[in-house]
Amino acid sequence: MAVDPIHQFEIQKLAKVATIGGTDIHFTNSALFMLISVGLTIVLMLGTTTGRRLVPTRLQSVSELSYEFIANMIRSTAGEGGMKFFPLVFCLFMFILVSNMIGIIPYTFTVSSHIIVTAALALLVFFTVIVYGFYKNGLKFFKLFVPSGIPIFILPLIVFIEVLSFLSRPLSHSVRLFANMLAGHITLKVFASFVTMLGAMGIAGWAGAVLPLGLTVALTALELLVAFLQAYVFTILTCIYLNDALHPGH
Repeated sequence: MAVDPIHQFEIQKLAKVATIGGTDIHFTNSALFMLISVGLTIVLMLGTTTGRRLVPTRLQSVSELSYEFIANMIRSTAGEGGMKFFPLVFCLFMFILVSNMIGIIPYTFTVSSHIIVTAALALLVFFTVIVYGFYKNGLKFFKLFVPSGIPIFILPLIVFIEVLSFLSRPLSHSVRLFANMLAGHITLKVFASFVTMLGAMGIAGWAGAVLPLGLTVALTALELLVAFLQAYVFTILTCIYLNDALHPGH
């Protein structure tokens, strides 16, 4: 019985949408689970807060806690002025968190395990910082690359390092989320496959499957934690980067 932990990340064509320039555009399983993630987020945030009960239900409490969690994160990293980016930051957090949680369910698809998705989100943040940074600060935005108090003879080196660090942000921002979700799901799939293979060997195999089964359960719990932490890390880095657009001076 072959173990193929990569098969779970395969993009599958579900329906043809259109043909543009001789290239067929298809609706895929990745697009489907992105829509599911967005739909569940809308149901959670709008469906549970429409009544606005004085004594909130459990789901309404989840919605309100999510709002306060992101609002406090923005205020602590970018200041009160960063609240203008609340819709962007909140949508990023909820989309990544919900899609990560869905991906843990067997036979589903993990959207954030594909670099093209995480790179698109990271580039959205990157260009938002650049556009708003120049819009708000003009040429003073370049102060981001010129730290104050640096001796003039090493200033060119420091500026080069700062520019290189800034340009590498989309890479590190996207790869961190992609790599953690990919590695975690591969590990989980491998141990789960061990359980299946040993279970097919009879009574002796069942006894041997106890250890990988326990590890699979433990890894599933760990993946739930990682799903939240990676959404949090991506979001907190977004807030830090947006703070540079709001306050480019060091």
